Amino acid sequence: MVANNLFTASLAAATEEESTILARGAKTRVERIVSWGQASPPGFWYDQDEGEWVAVLQGRAGLCLLEPDEQIVLGPGDWLWLAPHRRHRVEWTEAGVATVWLAVFMEIEASGSRLEEDSSRPEGSISSR
Repeated sequence: MVANNLFTASLAAATEEESTILARGAKTRVERIVSWGQASPPGFWYDQDEGEWVAVLQGRAGLCLLEPDEQIVLGPGDWLWLAPHRRHRVEWTEAGVATVWLAVFMEIEASGSRLEEDSSRPEGSISSR
């Protein structure tokens, strides 16, 4: 077995965002995303059927979320839970530096679990730099 490294892709600058599926299950997908100053296109909003747990491992990024409206800055170690259909966009990622994300996408069934709630983010899990 060969070990892989989450930061390998950040050794050379890229002109396009890179997304790599690291693992996949029946209702779960784990992705590593590397951004080099990319942002969501103007007017574009993600509106996903699945929930997304996302962490920034390296670099920084600014996100805009709707309903309720929030502006969030994530840095190394910061993570965020985005409930299914929570509209969001990436406003910016740090230019000239690799922003390395780890994202876990999950299909959430209506069972009343805490992860289904948009407010499932623990106090202190978001940086407000």
